Amino acid sequence: MTIYKENSFAERRQKADEAKKALLEKFKAKPGADDPAVAARQAERKAIAEARAQREAERLLAKKEKAEREARERAEREAAAAEAARAEAEANAKSEYDLISQLAEAEADRKAKRDARYAARKARQR
Repeated sequence: MTIYKENSFAERRQKADEAKKALLEKFKAKPGADDPAVAARQAERKAIAEARAQREAERLLAKKEKAEREARERAEREAAAAEAARAEAEANAKSEYDLISQLAEAEADRKAKRDARYAARKARQR
């Protein structure tokens, strides 16, 4: 069985100083901005960002073209529907006109027959 050993203040202070030194060494070992590896990473990140921006622009352009195409198709459908509605209204008007003219002709025929009967009756009375 191991016995728990409590560290003294001096030992804890020493370990803290060592940790700070290790962090400082790690920071000093980090390459500077003029290092070729850092410059290469920055150039790669810049190229990735430019490619991303270009893809986004292409997506926006495609989305705009799609919206324009859909608007154009919708306008064409609406124009075709309006043309069909106009043609249907015109056909209805023509059929109404034909019906009215048929009724007028029938009425004229009935009136002519009535007048003929009236004239025949008057002729018989004379």
